[in-house]
Order: sequence, then C-alpha cells, then structure tokens
Amino acid sequence: MSAPLVSILDDEPEIRAILSDALTEAGFRTMSFSRATEFEAALKRATPDVCLVDLGLPDRDGLTLVHRLALEQGAAVIIISGRAQVQDRVTGLELGADDYIIKPFDPAEVVARIRARLRGPRSAPQRGETARFAGWTAHFDRYALEDTEGAETPFSHAEGEVLRLFLESPKRLITRAQMQESLGGAAGESFDRAMDVRISRLRTKLREDPKNPRLIKTIYGAGYIFLGDVEWV
Repeated sequence: MSAPLVSILDDEPEIRAILSDALTEAGFRTMSFSRATEFEAALKRATPDVCLVDLGLPDRDGLTLVHRLALEQGAAVIIISGRAQVQDRVTGLELGADDYIIKPFDPAEVVARIRARLRGPRSAPQRGETARFAGWTAHFDRYALEDTEGAETPFSHAEGEVLRLFLESPKRLITRAQMQESLGGAAGESFDRAMDVRISRLRTKLREDPKNPRLIKTIYGAGYIFLGDVEWV
C-alpha cells in the first residue's frame, strides 16, 4: 500500500520546502504547487489524501478553492494561512475545510494534524458507502444527500465525516470528546466551533427546523444524539 499523498498549495517557496521536507521525513508522498491553476490541473491526474491550502494565492481566492475541494474531491482539506482573525477561521470551516492552521506553524504540528485526520473515519473499517434514514439516502461515495424525489444536495468531506459518525451510532449519545477523538483535530474552541458549523449545515441540508430538529438533537452540556433509524446498503 502506497504512502498517503499530500498536496501543498502555497505561493511561498520556503513554506513549500519546509512542509515537503517534514512530510517526506514522516513517510508521506508530496506534491507542491505555487498557483491554483497548476494544482487544479494535477487533480485531474491524481487525487491526494490531504490538501494543504494557503488562502493568499496569486491567481485564485483560496476560500473559493477550499469550497470546491470540499464538495468535489475526496481529500481532506486543511487551510494553512497567516489570516489569524476568528472570522477567517470560521469562514474556512463553514466552506468545508477540515482544519485550520495559522502561520507561523511548527511542521511537527502539521504532520500530527494530518495523521490525526487520516486516522479518522475515512481510514477506519466502514459499513458501506450508502445509508438510508428518515426518507433520505446518504451517498458517501459521491458526497450527496438524496431525498425521496431523487433530488440531490452535495455535502462536504468534513460534513460527511460528522454525518457518518452519527449514522454509525444512531440513538446513542456522542460527546464532544468522542467526536474529537474520532474525527481528529486539535481540541478546544476551534474544534467546538467547527463541529457547531458542520452540524448546523447538515441540519440545513436535511431541512431540519433549527429550533426543534427531529434528527440531530443537541443534548446541552453533553453532546449530540441522532434519533433516526438507519439502514446501510
């Protein structure tokens, strides 16, 4: 089995070299790009396991690229950026990024975050790629929710991780600590905010009443519980 492939997209050659060296030493394969157009062309030839994306690109808005990657590619997306404002982080997570690392960074932390991401549900034994529940069909092979009339709504890789976690443990309390352990990422306010964003977006796509959701219930002070019956096919 070949080593996981990590794509590095950053317009600073020093950053690309630091990340490539650290990841290669840790046993990963890497591809590095300075421009979004080069990166997108490479995606047609190979799908990486993880994409490291800087937001300050010379030829494309990094946030737009993150959104496209989250919806169309099977790779995890980690933003690495000098933008340290809370709103930048929230926006990145809302658009589907799996994690957000602020520059300057410790290369060892980046390696650890990637390893945590690859230990998540995508690499664990899974029941299948399709699940039916409450009139919905979740297609994890193409990242789409299908309603009873056949209309499809795409979901991001990050949203899919959370949805799969719920569907694999229906009618059981899932604590924040359990979510962090299963999904990876650094514990703390940023992780909690990321989960809040992803669950909110899933509820919207499942057409839940935000004041009284029927499927994904918040148990205040404890965690979440998914109340639907689930059939894996």
